[in-house]
Amino acid sequence: MKLDFDIPTQVEFGRGGLHRIGAFAREHGTHALVVTGRSAVRAHGYLDRALVSLRSAGLRTTVYDRVSANPRSDEVDEAAALARRNGCDVVVGMGGGSALDAAKGVAVTAGTGGSVRDLIGVTLAADIPALPLLAVPTTAGSGSEVTKGAIITDTVRGFRSGVRGDVLFPRVAVVDPDLVASVPPAVLTETAFDAFAHAVEGSVSQGATEASRALAREAVSLIADHLPLVLRGADSPAAREALCRAAVIGGVNVATAGTCLPHRLQQAMGSLPGLGISHGRGLALVYPSWLRHTAPLAEDTFATIAALLGGETVHGAVDRLLTSAGLHSRLRDWGVARGDIDVLVRGVSGNLGNDPAPHVDMEYLRMLYAESY
Repeated sequence: MKLDFDIPTQVEFGRGGLHRIGAFAREHGTHALVVTGRSAVRAHGYLDRALVSLRSAGLRTTVYDRVSANPRSDEVDEAAALARRNGCDVVVGMGGGSALDAAKGVAVTAGTGGSVRDLIGVTLAADIPALPLLAVPTTAGSGSEVTKGAIITDTVRGFRSGVRGDVLFPRVAVVDPDLVASVPPAVLTETAFDAFAHAVEGSVSQGATEASRALAREAVSLIADHLPLVLRGADSPAAREALCRAAVIGGVNVATAGTCLPHRLQQAMGSLPGLGISHGRGLALVYPSWLRHTAPLAEDTFATIAALLGGETVHGAVDRLLTSAGLHSRLRDWGVARGDIDVLVRGVSGNLGNDPAPHVDMEYLRMLYAESY
């Protein structure tokens, strides 16, 4: 099933889609570099199935399977060099948001040469050379399969930020809900909250439109209706399809309306070496404080979100969501010292003006972190 959104990515959605990856890739190249993480995709047999599909379609294949949980610039550079050395002309990213973001970095770096470090924090020109990219998500949350950005850690500067630009849109997103069946419950809830955050922020950002707000309502409804069932152990193909669709919708909102301060605050957590907190949990950590200050700025939209979640206020509704998902925590619970807040503030980058807050400065960011401590 093809889903049509106002983005250049061809979205192929449906169970069994992984078996068709070769047919889609054949339209874009003859030698695929498959970029993925270190274990899960291989352990569950997804990598082997993808390679069979690619080879059956006549493509040669090379595998790079050393992407970290938060993709690193040295990994992206290593994979891009592998692609150039082997003559790869198409990239297939498989895995969660980290693997897909790394694959985006590889696609553009393999095409341009040099290091991805030179591109971090940059919005790329539309005509920059890049290899065509196919994205195969194995989690339901990041939406990276339909976005034009990649978050990568500069391992020299110890700085995490985005590479952005229309050239990073995948040519094809193959969204197979069956691949989510192997995701551990904790990871499923973290990624679902990421999709929720994308929907919410895409409905209240400065770039929000009636279309992004309509998509947000659909995504929030899907999550509200199906995530509680999964949390109770009532997993099903229908629930997985719903969460995967919510993830795609959230990604479309990221691509068209952008995100708000919670994403900037979470990305800056990469400034603290060894802070082992996932993207979804990091977002959940700062959301209560952000909502406290932001809800009065978009009362009608947040009231709609609260109603979709079955609550009277967005604060209460999101609090119940975080509690049921086991996502409540504080910065101090992860070993962050109060003195680290200044490091976090200095690490914030990206578009701060897309947030509903009329004046975002260092003190405002510091306050949000302090309230999340």
